[in-house]
Amino acid sequence: MSYIRGSHHMTLSVAHAQEDVDFHTKTLGMRFIKRTVLFDGSVPIYHLYYSNADGDPSSVLTTFPWAQAGLYGTRGTNQAREVQLSVPSGSLEFWRSRLAERGVEVADGDVFGARRLAFRHPCGIEYVMVGNDGDDRTGHPGDGVPAEHAIHGIHGVGIHVATPDRMVEFADDTFHGQGKTLEEGDRIAFQVGDAEHGNHVELVANRRDEQGTWRYGAGTFHHVAWNLDTLENQDALKFEVEGAGYTDISELKDRKYFKSVYVRTPAGALFELAVTHDDGGWTCDESPHELGTRFQLPEQFEDRREEIFSKLEPIEG
Repeated sequence: MSYIRGSHHMTLSVAHAQEDVDFHTKTLGMRFIKRTVLFDGSVPIYHLYYSNADGDPSSVLTTFPWAQAGLYGTRGTNQAREVQLSVPSGSLEFWRSRLAERGVEVADGDVFGARRLAFRHPCGIEYVMVGNDGDDRTGHPGDGVPAEHAIHGIHGVGIHVATPDRMVEFADDTFHGQGKTLEEGDRIAFQVGDAEHGNHVELVANRRDEQGTWRYGAGTFHHVAWNLDTLENQDALKFEVEGAGYTDISELKDRKYFKSVYVRTPAGALFELAVTHDDGGWTCDESPHELGTRFQLPEQFEDRREEIFSKLEPIEG
């Protein structure tokens, strides 16, 4: 039995808020579904959410824009590095042209026998588009992206590691790795959980770079969240992970829209065990057609709304 359904979301530490909004909505055509703030710490920092048409688990990217606070990170090894997005297989040429037209440098690649496109977020984080047939998640036709070419959601995550074997062992023995492990050059690929899409992990052997930063900081990938579906599954996997000796794991944290536990993996990448609980979800504070249009705050910050909003970068979109 796998307690993990597939991916839930990915969270990135980016630079400026407006360039992040423009990149995800105007370049990638994703749906802007939530604007709120980071729940941790006392410094007001945006937490921005983007998704496919339906806001499915496995389709959501979220970002913390840190440039305003002057906090920057370093990309390196032992760190999640690549955001991998799923698009229709026949759409890669459309995306190559669209990205180039918008001034985004894009490169063709061939990995595990399939073409993909590599490009970067304005803050430098690596993105990859992977063609997939039969992905039934509904893309969002935003800013001129036709529905037939729209991004379905997450394909997977690329993690740079100095010692891949430790991460493979963690996946096989503890984190419910599924299916055959593939190897090609410096990459090892496998899937996590029982979902059909959005649950790929690629480990890239990297002993050249220095250790990447794990704290918040613009230009770095912060964590990848996995969909545990129920709080019972979340508890069960947390106990399994702790019981296997991976004790760098948090207590339950209420993120309003979902509830989370975080574990630092042997690869250094931070994994989140996420559950969209009955009182959460994207529509707990906005109707489906209003998603992303209003600035939301958790209850504990409501009495500081005017102060917090005044300290944040203005954003349009």
